[in-house]
Amino acid sequence: MSSGSHRGGGILPASIFWEENMQRKLRPLAGMTAALLMTAALPVAAKAETLTLCWAAWDPANALVELSKDFTAKTGIDMKFEFVPWTSYADRFLNELNSKGKLCDLIIGDSQWIGGSAENGHYVKLNDFFEKEGIKMDDFVPATVVGYSQWPKNTPNYWALPAMGDVVGWTYRKDWFSRPELQKEFKEKYGWDLDAPKTLDQLKQIAEFFQNREIDGQTVYGASIYTERGSEGITMGVTNVLYNYGFQYDNPDKPYEMEGFVNSPDAIAGLEFYKALYDCCTPPGASNVYMVESADAFKSGQVAMHMNFAFTWPGLYKDEKVGGDKIGFFPNPAGKAHFAQLGGQGISVVSYSDKQEAALQYIKWFAQPDVQAKWWQLGGFSCLRSVVEDPEFPKSQPYAQAFLDSMAIVKDFWAEPAYASLLQAMQKRVHNYVIAGNGTAKEALDGLVADWTEIFEDEGKI
Repeated sequence: MSSGSHRGGGILPASIFWEENMQRKLRPLAGMTAALLMTAALPVAAKAETLTLCWAAWDPANALVELSKDFTAKTGIDMKFEFVPWTSYADRFLNELNSKGKLCDLIIGDSQWIGGSAENGHYVKLNDFFEKEGIKMDDFVPATVVGYSQWPKNTPNYWALPAMGDVVGWTYRKDWFSRPELQKEFKEKYGWDLDAPKTLDQLKQIAEFFQNREIDGQTVYGASIYTERGSEGITMGVTNVLYNYGFQYDNPDKPYEMEGFVNSPDAIAGLEFYKALYDCCTPPGASNVYMVESADAFKSGQVAMHMNFAFTWPGLYKDEKVGGDKIGFFPNPAGKAHFAQLGGQGISVVSYSDKQEAALQYIKWFAQPDVQAKWWQLGGFSCLRSVVEDPEFPKSQPYAQAFLDSMAIVKDFWAEPAYASLLQAMQKRVHNYVIAGNGTAKEALDGLVADWTEIFEDEGKI
């Protein structure tokens, strides 16, 4: 899902180009006559074709603006960008799609939108285009194809090209972890070496160890985690624990049967763990934290570890205060299972656009291996296997290995057409328990089963 954060983006200036259909064939003539005729035959300036691409305002969007300059240079098609903050991203663009608006020719839509956008006819189906242009979904990381492109899931029906791989992972203060006096104290207390945690229990122990500790004259805290209620934040956070405790969205053998899966004893224990982590080990005033706030807590030197989508890693690594040798990266730690919440998006052609052919040209260009390699270099997260499976990829960035390890364990929220209602229900239930302290974990998940059952009944799926 994902994900996002920093305000960014912009609008590139329009450029004039010559439309091919204005050009005329010339008879081969010699000498000055030919030259004069060729001059007369040059096309007159036509109104430049401009594509508008809609996405969230965050660091990868800025990278895409830079990357897209190559597309304009190659095709003469100008690019305009409509970027909105993550907090209003879904509302803004889902309303645009539902009203059949023509603002967006291309949209990089969240993974959870794919079901509704496919079933409601918002996106152009890309199967014929992919076949015509030789674009093979086998060339992309399988999890991103399922997550960003397919509806129904695990069927060869494609509505987007995987565009921005993303997943919830963690950063930590490597410089704090490596201090001999802290290593000695930690080992004596917990019996294992202070290092990036492999399990959720280890993560909590580290968070407890650093909570309210004084480092370099500043009081620091264990961890920053997602707690935001207004959009998707706490759901994107809590699922990283629930999945690894055994939570499942429904019965694998009976779709939409959620009783005993969403609210299993293991899932209840997972939700209790997330609340315990929030209660013990987060900074003061951490009741409404999502991507921006979590990154800020880390950048300000407040926390030993911080949960966030991988898109934040390039910027954090470059940060003068906490980046470079001071920062480390690790995948979401395991429990009895090992998953991480998928983020990221696919790029689609909006069916209401009058410029679908030009929009398809952009997707064709974006899918090229050399463009994808540059996308990674600029700070985007490529989903193309030739990029991420290159033997040199793990060494290409300090966070590349953690990104690979994380993308290998992804799991996503409901991508159903009713996704927004499903999400709102979970946001309310888990926030009321974890942050507000209302009721028990069992009551929260029992309530969630009831909410989701009602939603699917209204849809006629139960």
